[in-house]
Amino acid sequence: MNNSMKVIRIKMNDSIGSLMTLVLAFCCLPAGAQMAGIRELSEIARAGALHSNRFESAIRAFESADRTNPPPSDAVLFTGASNIRLWTNVAQAFPGHKVFNRGFGGAEMSDLVEFAGRIVVPYRPKVVVIYAGDNDLADHKTPEQILADFSAFAHEVHAALPRTVIGCIAVKPSPSRARLVEQVKKTDALLEEFCRTNENVIYLDDLTPMLSETGGPRTELFGKDGLHLNEKGRAIWVSIIQPVVNQYDPPAGAPGAYQKMDGVGR
Repeated sequence: MNNSMKVIRIKMNDSIGSLMTLVLAFCCLPAGAQMAGIRELSEIARAGALHSNRFESAIRAFESADRTNPPPSDAVLFTGASNIRLWTNVAQAFPGHKVFNRGFGGAEMSDLVEFAGRIVVPYRPKVVVIYAGDNDLADHKTPEQILADFSAFAHEVHAALPRTVIGCIAVKPSPSRARLVEQVKKTDALLEEFCRTNENVIYLDDLTPMLSETGGPRTELFGKDGLHLNEKGRAIWVSIIQPVVNQYDPPAGAPGAYQKMDGVGR
């Protein structure tokens, strides 16, 4: 678009996680400029549709499995990107709890917003533990965009399930994405502050134990790809998630309790 078009462009993250551009004031533009703007909107819409549809088969597979083997209600749900998807023994990591996994590889925080109505709300979990943000930063999203998407996810879930507790695992510092460590720290600071000031959202701090003394990622916590956690890395996740799960989903025989924690789990 050239300067004479005087087009106002507004970027926003919508509920399907695509980055859309709204072109306003078409009526005051020359016909040629209008057509250029329409073509641009068409390309943006096509890109958004591809982003949305890339996970559709995975989500439908979950829905199909749910029809034949429904997961338990009032359980602990894990969802998010590939570090969740690959945690195939997550239920064994939390004995005494009903736990199931709905991770889908490559997911970004905006994708959790898009699919919350299909893979979170219908299950009515006591606790939902999420991990996202890693791919978002690699996809050139800003910490502020990730925060906005997490806020939208929390709103989507709590509009239907106000008592469900959301545990947000901090974005981890990955060796393969070491260039993003400062962005990771900024993102996590925003997520932590949000969790401190909102009900039933808890920040799960994996950043602190996953940083080395020099401030970089601890390579011994990751697999060969430098992106996905190994068992040592997952042990850190278990250590920060366990207290929250025990608090809001007490194991059989434990005294029940339901009061808000301070918004931060360490």
